[in-house]
Amino acid sequence: MQDGLDMHGKVVIVTGGAKGVGAGITRCFLGAGAQVAVVGRTAPEQPVEHAGNEASFFQADVRDAEQITSCVEAVFTRYGRIDVLVNNAGGAPNADAATASPRFSESIIRLNLLAPLNFSQAANRVMQQQASGGTIINIASVSAIRPSPGTAAYGAAKAGLVNLCNSLAVEWAPKVRVVAVIAGLVQTEQAHLHYGDAEGIAAVGRTIPLGRMAVPEDIGNTCLFLASPLASYISGAAITVHGGGEAPAFLAASTAH
Repeated sequence: MQDGLDMHGKVVIVTGGAKGVGAGITRCFLGAGAQVAVVGRTAPEQPVEHAGNEASFFQADVRDAEQITSCVEAVFTRYGRIDVLVNNAGGAPNADAATASPRFSESIIRLNLLAPLNFSQAANRVMQQQASGGTIINIASVSAIRPSPGTAAYGAAKAGLVNLCNSLAVEWAPKVRVVAVIAGLVQTEQAHLHYGDAEGIAAVGRTIPLGRMAVPEDIGNTCLFLASPLASYISGAAITVHGGGEAPAFLAASTAH
């Protein structure tokens, strides 16, 4: 392992870090030697493990500001420091924007934008007191930079998350770096709910220039780099990890005739 990616002695919080993309992020930091605190509403049946290292679990609903504060205090009490926060928890079920209730839309914004802001504030209070400062990584989505039909509120929240990164990077410098990862389509254990069977997943992968959907570790490795000294001059930036994106629709239309 390169010395720049060695995270021994570092403490990392990953919200929603026990499954899906979050578990991939957790495994990457565990593999680099970090102590990882996974935050979620319910404890996983099995702790996330990798390379002989095991993540700890801290219970909190990230939509509740008081629970966030208590969680950050608990992590700091246990480990004595917080070096990295990865705001990964988020998501949204499909909903028609024309008929979605105000309560539904507010809940999506709360989870995908306000929760990362509140968690960042709590972590920043700790990081500002540390000589080494800290790094906050917000997991955004390509829904932030392209239309998001069926998940309009989610896309808007993720766009807000990218902008939030820009503002916090200015306000909290030089002690704390704030960055965003704009993640593309990721194949997780729940991919079949969105893309169907294995052939459906493969078909979606063929629409991506690199020929496949991302796996959780693709996002995790990006987070590991951004949290490392190798990225010490990267702040207020959004790194797009989407395998080249999606080919413009006009290309397929123009070749079909």
